[in-house]
Amino acid sequence: MPALACFVDAAAAVLPPPSGYALAGDSTLPPPLTFTTATTDGVDDDSDSASNWSPSLSSKLFKIDGWGFPYFGVNNAGDIAVMPHGAATMSHQEIDLLKVVKKASDPKCCGGLGLQLPLVVRFPDVLKNRLESIQGAFDGAIQLQGYESHYQGVYPVKCNQDRFVVEDIVEFGSGFRFGLEAGSKPELLLAMSCLCKGNREAFLICNGFKDSEYISLALVARKLALNTVIVLEQEEELDMVVEISNKLCIRPVIGVRAKLRTKHSGHFGSTSGDKGKFGLTTIQILRVVKKLEQLDMLDCLQLLHFHIGSQIPTTELLADGVGEAAQIYCELLRLGAQMRVLDIGGGLGIDYDGSKSGDSDISVAYGIEEYAAAVVHAVKYVCDRRNVNHPVICSESGRAIVSHHSVLIFEAIGASSNKAPSLSSIGLQYLGEGLSEEALADYQNISAATLRGEHEACLLYTDQFKKRCVEQFKQGTLGIEQLAAVDGLCDLITETIGAKDLVKKYHMNLSVFTSIPDFWSIDQLFPIVPIHRLDEKPTARGILSDLTCDSDGKIDKFIGGESSLPLHELEGHGGGYYLGMFLGGAYEEALGGLHNLFGGPSVVRVLQSDGPHGFAVTRAVSGPSCADVLRVMQHEPQLMFETLKHRALEFCEQHDDDSVVNAAGLANSLARSFDNMPYLVSSTTCCLNALTNNDGFYYCSGDDFSAADSASVVTSVAGEDEHWNYCCA
Repeated sequence: MPALACFVDAAAAVLPPPSGYALAGDSTLPPPLTFTTATTDGVDDDSDSASNWSPSLSSKLFKIDGWGFPYFGVNNAGDIAVMPHGAATMSHQEIDLLKVVKKASDPKCCGGLGLQLPLVVRFPDVLKNRLESIQGAFDGAIQLQGYESHYQGVYPVKCNQDRFVVEDIVEFGSGFRFGLEAGSKPELLLAMSCLCKGNREAFLICNGFKDSEYISLALVARKLALNTVIVLEQEEELDMVVEISNKLCIRPVIGVRAKLRTKHSGHFGSTSGDKGKFGLTTIQILRVVKKLEQLDMLDCLQLLHFHIGSQIPTTELLADGVGEAAQIYCELLRLGAQMRVLDIGGGLGIDYDGSKSGDSDISVAYGIEEYAAAVVHAVKYVCDRRNVNHPVICSESGRAIVSHHSVLIFEAIGASSNKAPSLSSIGLQYLGEGLSEEALADYQNISAATLRGEHEACLLYTDQFKKRCVEQFKQGTLGIEQLAAVDGLCDLITETIGAKDLVKKYHMNLSVFTSIPDFWSIDQLFPIVPIHRLDEKPTARGILSDLTCDSDGKIDKFIGGESSLPLHELEGHGGGYYLGMFLGGAYEEALGGLHNLFGGPSVVRVLQSDGPHGFAVTRAVSGPSCADVLRVMQHEPQLMFETLKHRALEFCEQHDDDSVVNAAGLANSLARSFDNMPYLVSSTTCCLNALTNNDGFYYCSGDDFSAADSASVVTSVAGEDEHWNYCCA
């Protein structure tokens, strides 16, 4: 290694022999010799491949064609493109995600919405396409296999309870009787309200633990002509249902959740099997049937429900569970129940990494069509053998419905560099001062190992040399200048040999705990990709560090088994560097907390349109302000502000002549701090007032937007010289 040898020779010129000599009185070094370090960017630097880089190569690198199909790709500009209608999306209907982010985040004075990042971008068109795809897959399987009933799905609102998401699902699914599933009293209330505008035949499935108030609400929903089914999760719930239904004079429709023997062995299968948290054993199911028979209410038992876990990896496991449930269904019919619905629960999985693997918690080895075909075949096979009429098939596929429709956008605000210092900046003159004889001996050993080309020995002596110097510093016999020189020297040696960790830490304007809680809590992986500059070759690798003070506030695991992510350098580029987390539309928003009092993201709702930019923002809401998150934790922002304002006035009166003006300025600054979001303000923001309003803004309502008037809407929204009008939500 001639480069390293030259470097060590240069440094050795100021160091005395290891023993028997006094330290040099003048430790000034001669000019260092030329020294070339190894490549430090963590990515192979091939100038030809960099110049020939293309968006398609980025798509392959980030596996976008795998996990993103058919909704996400890379366009010719190197930006993430959204295909809102899936495979049916025409080229002019594609939406450039970077343009959406710019429209949302640019200040109002520059034609934008002035929303602060992080930002959730919702695509209702994708949501609609997911619903239609699932319904179409079951309809196709039913027709192809000669199944003699129909499919009628429900959306479990626990996956994402956002009002507009739930309302969109009810609206989009009305034509094929798509319903809702609730697992708590608040969820039941919102489901009841939304389904009042839905199809009268749509199911309202009531799952979860229940008390008398929950059951009363469910019975009232039936009184309001909603197609409500109370699913018994615990045997004792039956007594409450019977008692309250008699008091209210409402005939209930009852379902039972069965604990199947079929068990999903993956992470998401802990609720399955006969030891699962919910459901009734065969003994308990028989007791329920007997009790209903004694009460002359056996006709009320009409639905069988089961759930073998989310993210079912293979259709073989799925068919096994469905087949077992179908046998129970047939037995309940034999015992006299008026069964008509088989609810297969959730489980339709998402391929988060594009691997199409059945051996992973973040992938599945099938598509929607294969899933539907396996379910229909399994039910039909059992029912035909038992000479039983085919039941209505219901599923609760929340993850598969909402995961694709939203994208979390966040910005890199900086990156820590692991590049070793240059030889001239190390301060080698300090190395001749204060080193112990043992440290000097280590240095001579480094030099000798370097000349012999012994890399491992060189690293061993370098580590030992650094430890001795650190110990000297702790004992007070080595100054900080000397320690800094030692650190720089050791870093440069390690980098030159190629043993230095070259992964950078990109600092993100984000809270992992708030916006990606499943990554922190259960190691759930999501695709994370830069949403622009994909026509450039990434020349660095990095992990993502968030704004929180917690050491777990980082993302250091990525799809494909990677411990770092290919990224672009931040230096020398105007504007921000934006990344997107995809397939996170289920669970993440509801699970997020308030760690470090970082609130949720801003949100925009984007519809595809035929205007110049291909999209229209129909709703935009800023994320919670500092005052909002403080209020959640029982603080009183108004009182806090008054206290600080009073202190500002007192301080200014004591120190300034123009106290009133200065106090007013401080008060205004404090007021803005309460009103702004907790996240960092982007350096690209050019208007302060773009961040000081926490209300929702609209330029049009979703009801007003239609194909008929899309041209006029887009003229005011997506044109080159548009002007935005706002009203409080």
